[in-house]
Amino acid sequence: MASQKKMDAIALLKEDHRKVEDLFEQFEKARESDRKQKLAKQICTELMIHAMIEEEIFYPACAGQIEDENLLDESYVEHDGAKVLIAEIDRSGPDEEFFAAKVAVLSEMIKHHVKEEEKRSEGLMAQAREAGLDMEALGERLMQRKQELKEEFGEGDNLPAPKTRSFTGHELQQGKPVEASHAAD
Repeated sequence: MASQKKMDAIALLKEDHRKVEDLFEQFEKARESDRKQKLAKQICTELMIHAMIEEEIFYPACAGQIEDENLLDESYVEHDGAKVLIAEIDRSGPDEEFFAAKVAVLSEMIKHHVKEEEKRSEGLMAQAREAGLDMEALGERLMQRKQELKEEFGEGDNLPAPKTRSFTGHELQQGKPVEASHAAD
């Protein structure tokens, strides 16, 4: 499997993108509630882990190194929006109102985010490579952290409440807004 061998940070992150795109396609084709629930759980788990490794390792490595720092701010905001939807999806099921709509909107948000990150020459990944970041060392750190999070979250039964960086005044906890907990704290 590709994730078992050494790969640079960008290859690892792109592999995650392709995996989630495939899961969204499977969700769209699924007809049975149990299958939809399982796929939604997988999507939420994969995206939460991906967002965490990017925010903990990749984005900080890019800070002060890339040409367009606004891309980092936009990436954090896009992640925050996705994390709120992930929490909503994670706490609901296929028979609940808006479940399929939330997954569809999350899919569209992720497609946009991936396009921005992977854009040739001006995307975040291209700028990171252009800045000369050590992609192999970053890839090893990302892979190690990803493995730790996979073990911690298991099958996605204990995903954390979303910690947002750019949103203020609320955090979802069991479907109810509560005071925000910021990742930068």
